[in-house]
Amino acid sequence: MRKLPVYLLLDSSGSMHGEPIEAVRNGLQTLVAALRQDPHALESAYLSVITFADAAQQVVPLTELSQFQIPTITASGTTAMGAALSLLVECISREVAVTSAEVKGDWKPIVFMMTDGEATDDMTNSIAELKKAKVGTFIACAAGPNANTSHLSQITDSVVKLDTADSNTIKAFFKWVSASIATTSQKVDLQKKETTGLSDLPPPPPEVNVVL
Repeated sequence: MRKLPVYLLLDSSGSMHGEPIEAVRNGLQTLVAALRQDPHALESAYLSVITFADAAQQVVPLTELSQFQIPTITASGTTAMGAALSLLVECISREVAVTSAEVKGDWKPIVFMMTDGEATDDMTNSIAELKKAKVGTFIACAAGPNANTSHLSQITDSVVKLDTADSNTIKAFFKWVSASIATTSQKVDLQKKETTGLSDLPPPPPEVNVVL
């Protein structure tokens, strides 16, 4: 069975403390609950969560939906975004099966990254590593007024912005992420096609603005 790997990179720095991190936890719960209702997602989607603050850590390794447990995420520290990208590349190389002459590997991973600030470490090397890794769609979300979209557009062409990092907006973002994962898993199951960017995903809700 070819997995559809989904990596969620979540900012857990000090500025996410309080309502935003609470909303992220609730958003994760909603996302997992919604995807468990979806036969295609249940069949192929695997989820991993990487958080980044002073350092990056993979708090949930790539896990099938039925086994996925919501991690405890607390907010403190700085925003080591470069470290998060390097860890992502490392996890993909370890967890995602590559297609070879003999076997069909997994589908290319989809990545959703959410941050409310800007990187406090250097991202140059990790962005270069990421470009070499085989990623299908990488969506970066700038949450709230202090998030730096120009930083994010160095990582990916698919950048979206939330005007506020409050619970309603973050909830809308996670709902859209879960719809995007459902659409992608249906696409790989039925059409054997991968998504490559925003144009392949459902249109985002009004709270989620596409940065052009």
